[in-house]
Amino acid sequence: MKDKTNEPKPDVIAGRNPVSEAIRSGRPIDKILVARGEKTGAVVGILAKAREKQIPVKEADRVKLDFLSGSAPHQGIIALAAAKEYSTVEDILAYAAEKGEPPFLIVLDELEDPHNLGAIIRTAECVGAHGVIIPKRRSVGLSYTVGKASAGAVEYMRVARVTNIANLLDDLKKQGVWIYGADMNGTDYTQCDMSGACALVIGNEGKGMARLVREKCDVIVSLPMKGHINSLNASVAAGILMYHALQGRR
Repeated sequence: MKDKTNEPKPDVIAGRNPVSEAIRSGRPIDKILVARGEKTGAVVGILAKAREKQIPVKEADRVKLDFLSGSAPHQGIIALAAAKEYSTVEDILAYAAEKGEPPFLIVLDELEDPHNLGAIIRTAECVGAHGVIIPKRRSVGLSYTVGKASAGAVEYMRVARVTNIANLLDDLKKQGVWIYGADMNGTDYTQCDMSGACALVIGNEGKGMARLVREKCDVIVSLPMKGHINSLNASVAAGILMYHALQGRR
């Protein structure tokens, strides 16, 4: 059996020329990782092009680059490609209007687990949500793993990235969208009417929603807990709340 441990991951583009060409071609890229201290002319030029296209750039240890690129020579730089092209928030709202439905959005505040993002995209597609919105930084993007975990739903679900989630919520509220944040010590979700224009906010797996994001929510919704564990997996909680919203929207 062929050993695949040293093969690059399907969403990894390794090396200066491959990364440069991926940027030039307009291929969707989640982020670029560059080795700490790598400041040669070629790499500096690539990073300048990346920033022009607003692609997040992050420094990383060479050990991490070695692991991600497998046996492929990375020359101090790799790009993590997206499984599909990102939409915009405007695209998502236009899609809802086209369908004659009040917007139903899923907003994820710094989710880190690709399996959670994939599962949420899958459920969002099943309940008829119009789009999923994630931050550009400190968040998992549309990686190969996310696409696989979504069981193909990523091909049908519009996913947008924004610079600032708190600012996004302000903009949505101006457009008549009610913001429901999932957190502890809130209103029992069964008492919440999510049948109108709404955005459901799910926080980070460990920290939950950021303080400012929580403050921007119109309603904090909670799931009752009767056992010894006081929280659910992010994708499970999101799934329950999405189906509650669907029940009111039908």
